Parts: sequence; C-alpha cells; structure tokens
Amino acid sequence: MLHGMTSEPEQQLGVGVQDAFQRLWTPHRMAYIQGENKPTGPGADDGCPFCSIPAKSDEDGLVVRRGEQVYAVLNLYPYNGGHLMVVPYRHVADYTDLTGPETVELAALTKQAMTALRTASGAHGFNIGMNQGSVAGAGIAAHLHQHIVPRWGGDTNFMPVVGHTRVLPQLLADTRKMLAEAWPSA
Repeated sequence: MLHGMTSEPEQQLGVGVQDAFQRLWTPHRMAYIQGENKPTGPGADDGCPFCSIPAKSDEDGLVVRRGEQVYAVLNLYPYNGGHLMVVPYRHVADYTDLTGPETVELAALTKQAMTALRTASGAHGFNIGMNQGSVAGAGIAAHLHQHIVPRWGGDTNFMPVVGHTRVLPQLLADTRKMLAEAWPSA
C-alpha cells in the first residue's frame, strides 16, 4: 500500500451523498496518465524508453527475449496480462524504414511470443499490431514497436469499458519470468 493511500472508503464531509459504487483504486496508472517514461522529443537521446531498456538487465527492463536486431519486452502499462511488444534496437519510427533483417526478426519474435503466451498462459487468441504515428494512437511514435496482446474467451468485462481499469492477476516481474521460461528455442 502506498504511503497515505487506503483501500478502505473514507467518510469525506461536504462532498455530497455517498453513492453505491465500489472503488478499485489503481494509483500506478497515474504514471501513464501523467506521461512518465515518455520521451521529451523524437530523437534516440530524448529519453526514449525503448532505447534505454536494452542496457538494463532482463529483470529490470522486463525483457523477455533478446534477438540480434529486435527484442521482446513486457508492456509497462498492459492491456492484458502478458502484453508484449517486439521492438527494434535501432531507433526508427516507421515500419517501412526497417531493414530486411530487422523485419524478418520482428516477425520471428512475434511468432515466438505467440507460442510462449499459448504455452505459459493458454491464450486463446491475440491482438497484434502497431500504431504508426501519434495520430494513429502510438504512445511513443518515434520508436516503432509491435504489440502482442493475448486474449481469452470472456476476458472483457465492465472494468476496462466502464471503469477504465485493467485488472491484472500477476505482477509484471512474475509474468516476465514465466514467459522467458516458456519462450521457444529459435
């Protein structure tokens, strides 16, 4: 529990009549909302997290697999448990700017990620894709990254739709370890 935070409802005088809603507080999401870990500009030296992650240990960077051209990393702000991204080491924004070897390895690690997610978590399906440019929804548009989001029958409910909250059943470090162990050999 964070200092000063509580999961118990507090009576707040003067704020109106208490409603019947229960609250699920997710204070860790505030970092994402406030733009933490976002680059200050488009260059590789502008605080790009995808450029700094490879210098960290696998555990600290949440890296699941390292290739020669690209790497697979857990999303720090996942849509679902096991949400991975495949990222080129080179700071490049557009898919058409990838080299042939980068393109091939991005595809190969995507396939391996699907296999690892099926093995480790029994994923029923996947959402796979990349948002090219901020107008297309890319949170970090300057560094290309492909999302691999595992899906299960019945995994959608009112929480993300109405509550704008994701309920994740496992800590990211535990998910990273589980997927790294389930990753298929090339």
